[in-house]
Amino acid sequence: MRSDDRVPRDKAPNGLFLGKLGPGVITGAADDDPSGIATYSQGGAQFGYSLLWTLFFTYPLMVGIQVVSARIGRVSGYGLAGNIRRHYPPWVLYGLVSLLLVANTFNIGADLRAMADATALLIGGSRHAYILGFGLFCVMLQIYFSYARYVRVLKWLTLSLFAYVGVVFSVDLPWLDVIRGVFVPSLSTNATYLTTVVAIFGTTISPYLFFWQASQECEDIRAVKADRPLRDHPDQAARHLARIKVDTYIGMGFSNLIAFFIMLTTAATLHTHGVIDVQTSAQAAEALRPIAGKFAFLLFSMGIVGTGLLAVPVLAGSAAFAVAESFRWRQGLDLTPLRGARFYGVIAAATLVGVGLGFTPLDPIKALFYAAVINGVISPPIMLVMMRMVSNPTIMGAFIVTRRLRVLGWVSTTVMAVAVAAMFVQMLS
Repeated sequence: MRSDDRVPRDKAPNGLFLGKLGPGVITGAADDDPSGIATYSQGGAQFGYSLLWTLFFTYPLMVGIQVVSARIGRVSGYGLAGNIRRHYPPWVLYGLVSLLLVANTFNIGADLRAMADATALLIGGSRHAYILGFGLFCVMLQIYFSYARYVRVLKWLTLSLFAYVGVVFSVDLPWLDVIRGVFVPSLSTNATYLTTVVAIFGTTISPYLFFWQASQECEDIRAVKADRPLRDHPDQAARHLARIKVDTYIGMGFSNLIAFFIMLTTAATLHTHGVIDVQTSAQAAEALRPIAGKFAFLLFSMGIVGTGLLAVPVLAGSAAFAVAESFRWRQGLDLTPLRGARFYGVIAAATLVGVGLGFTPLDPIKALFYAAVINGVISPPIMLVMMRMVSNPTIMGAFIVTRRLRVLGWVSTTVMAVAVAAMFVQMLS
């Protein structure tokens, strides 16, 4: 974000509430990207109400791990990659950053392909031209424009996602089955079931969001002259730690609420009518027909394109922050193109490779689902290192996380690792 667009948090307009909102809300908005929409739709269509428990279950876990990532950035003044570089062996740094780059680039390709497919579904035209156009637009956005201003415009497109909430109130629901699906986990050792669970976990608790939120806290420190890392200025701790908590609870709450209604809607419409394998954008859009009628494709396309245009810069930006911190390059979205050439070069490279992946014959819905699975697979090792960081006084000083947050973070890490391990065991058996 350009520094001239920033307002100190304690002087933000509209009182205390808006003053507490920042990286966590942006992170939450970016979490419901096209990969998330496709994964939640696939889960609802294939398994009905029996996977609703995953979104009820993951909310506290995603809040915990995102608060951990934000605190690492705000307390130390370094992002995740910067702290790994300073405190861990090089193989840990390069291994984790490489995993992030692979996952983010594939996710960018899948998101761009879905955005192009949704646009072609709505107005026709060349999908390849749309992929290239969206990719170039996202690169130019981050190099030449303020992401803060861009978000203020594009966030209105994401309001179309609330159509999924409306559908729930326009169809008859077997509420007993819904309640059972939320509060009584339906567990299975079926490989497809476990893969879908990993995909849901991966698109909800995503590595790129860890790196992004930590880096954005560092960006905030650089943007506000009075702010310093909390290790150096503990007098600022009460204000910022409270803001991080509220910011993350709201951002992740918005993300999971929308995800829950996407899965509930597709379960009530697609699954109920025998569509148990979403293969095209047109099929996914049909979930909105009870409330939108002939405008179902329009609302679906707005959601896919709007969330994609928010998420692709976050995916590319988190990769750029990680690489720049690894090699001690200048970093920041307030840099001029000349001063930040290498930083912006990573953004451009990740996005353009994603554009190339968008030209492959892989079905866009499957690509989005596989992107979620990849995120789920690489999350545990990154989360493991994060939890070790946040308990290390060399990194966190006097701001080692509380016992409750530490337990929540480790539970989140363990759940992700167990789900991934179970998936691989079933795939190989």
